[in-house]
Amino acid sequence: MLSKRIIPCLDVRDGRTTKGIRFKDNIDVGDPVQMARYYYEQGADEIVFYDITASSDRREIMIEVVRQVAREIFIPFAVGGGIRSLEDMRAVLLAGAEKISVNSAAVKNPEIIAHGAQAFGSQCIVLGMDVKRVPVSDKIPSGYEIVINGGRTPMGLDALWWAQEAVRLGAGEICLNSIDADGTQTGYELTLTKLISEAVPIPVIASGGAGVPEHLYDVFSQAHADAALIASMVHFGTYTIAAIKQHLQAKGIKMRLLW
Repeated sequence: MLSKRIIPCLDVRDGRTTKGIRFKDNIDVGDPVQMARYYYEQGADEIVFYDITASSDRREIMIEVVRQVAREIFIPFAVGGGIRSLEDMRAVLLAGAEKISVNSAAVKNPEIIAHGAQAFGSQCIVLGMDVKRVPVSDKIPSGYEIVINGGRTPMGLDALWWAQEAVRLGAGEICLNSIDADGTQTGYELTLTKLISEAVPIPVIASGGAGVPEHLYDVFSQAHADAALIASMVHFGTYTIAAIKQHLQAKGIKMRLLW
C-alpha cells in the first residue's frame, strides 16, 4: 500500500501567502518561502503554490518565489497560476519546481496538457480543477461544474468529463478543489472526490474543506483520495503536520513519518 500524502497549499498573491473562504475575503498569513521551509521541516510530503490572481489579472508566473523556495526545501513542489505555454512550464521547472499545475489555461486550451506531457512527462503535469456543485442537467450530468479564473468564471463543463479528458490528454495527477468547501474547515467534498477518484487511473489530490485530522481520514478511507491538500488547519497553527500524520497512522492510514 502506498503512503498517503499530506500537501500544504500556499495561495500566493503579490508575493505573500493568503487564505480565504470559497475564494473570497483573503487575509495575509505569511511569507511563502518561510512557510514552505517550516512545512518541509515538519514532514510535508509535497507543497503546492498557487498564484491565485495570475490568471485573472493576466500576469506572469512568480518565478523568483519558485527559485527561493527551491533553495529552501528538498521535497517535490508544484506551481500553478499564470502558466499558459510550454515556455512558462519550462521556466517553472528550470527554477526548481518538480510539477506544474494547469487549470484555467488547460480549460481554454486543452492541448497544453498534451504538449506539456510530451515535453516534460506526464508526471510533471497536474490538472487543477476548481469545481462547484450545480443542478444536474444534460450539460452537467454529474452535478459538478468546472469554474476557472480563481472561481470567477463558470465554464459549462462537466467535472467528471473534464477529469477523464485530461487523463486522455496526458495529465499525470489531478488536484480536485471544491469551491463549496474551500476554506470552510467543515470537511472535504467526499461525494465529488470519490466520483473522480474512482473514474480516473491517476492520483487524485483532495482539496478544500480540511479543518481537523478526521477530515483527512474520511477523504482517504471513504473517498479514496491519494493525497490531501491542507491550508487553514496548519496556516493558523491549529495543527502541525506531524500531529495530523500521527492521528492518521494510528487509525490505519499509511503515512511517511520522520521518526
